Amino acid sequence: MTLPPQDTAAPNEAVPAGEPAQQARDGAAATAPGSPPPFPPLPPAVRRWAIGALVALVVGTSVACGLLWQKLGRVQQELARRSADSGNQAAEARAVAKAAQELAQETAARQALSDAKLSEVALQRSQLEDLIQSLSRSRDENLVVDIESALRLAQQQAQLTGSVDPLLAALKAAELRVTRAAQPRLAPLQRAITRDIERVRGATVADLPTMLSRLDELTRVVDELPLMNQVASAPDDRPTTHLNEPPLPWWERSLHRVLSEVRALVRVSSVAQPEAVLLAPEQGFFLRENLKLKLLNARLGLLARQVEASRLDLVASEASLRKYFDPASRKTQLALSTLTQVQAQTKSAALPRPDDTFAALTTAAAGR
Repeated sequence: MTLPPQDTAAPNEAVPAGEPAQQARDGAAATAPGSPPPFPPLPPAVRRWAIGALVALVVGTSVACGLLWQKLGRVQQELARRSADSGNQAAEARAVAKAAQELAQETAARQALSDAKLSEVALQRSQLEDLIQSLSRSRDENLVVDIESALRLAQQQAQLTGSVDPLLAALKAAELRVTRAAQPRLAPLQRAITRDIERVRGATVADLPTMLSRLDELTRVVDELPLMNQVASAPDDRPTTHLNEPPLPWWERSLHRVLSEVRALVRVSSVAQPEAVLLAPEQGFFLRENLKLKLLNARLGLLARQVEASRLDLVASEASLRKYFDPASRKTQLALSTLTQVQAQTKSAALPRPDDTFAALTTAAAGR
């Protein structure tokens, strides 16, 4: 930039250093041919202001540069510190990440081990539950088998003794065992046992020893019962002689004997059963033996608790008595009366059976 020439009209003003050189350059430039006309010179006040502004600008710029450089230094220090912190944090993060990875791997291994142990424990638990159920089922089955065996043995004892006491005692013991077991699946069995106890307790049982003794008595008197075709003994028509009367002569006694024998040869009676009248004397023996066998079969049937078979034998024995034996005889009437009483007692000779309990035991043994 070319400054205008200094004003020479102010001699009292001080000329700053370097001003002549500047003026010489300006003069040379002004006198140079073909050069553009110079700018008009600036007033000194403006020139001083410009110089001061330039100096102030330079100083301000220098100060600003210093402040900027100082701030840049602080920023660099902060960046360096933060970079160092970031490096430390990154190292710590890498260490933590590595530790976390190792921990994750260890946790995964422990988890896998825990899963394996858990599956093993679950398998053992299922096996233990199966074993417990098997033991419980086996215990229930053993209980059912024991109760059934005890009831069948008690039933046999009741049949042998003719009393319901063994069966009733076995039912009560079975009810107590089922109650102590406290198994829901055995509840139907307990109800069945209760019903059978009530039925057995209310049952009426015949007096078996008395019935057997009566049948034995009938068997003994069969040989003494008169048959319907048996000839009655002729009455003694001999005249009775008293002590004070003289005895009859011999011819009179002989006549009475002959008359009595003639009367014994002929007998008049009504025939209701022709086959009974026509029975041969030797067949009467077999008839009595058959009647004894029927009575003995009835006795064995009562002992074996075959009530129906025993009742059939008694009915057949009564029919034989009424058909082939003399109904007017006192012994025959007593035998018929005894036989009728025995038949009446056989109606209540059948012992009650715990059928409901046996059915419930079968259902429990089947596992339903």
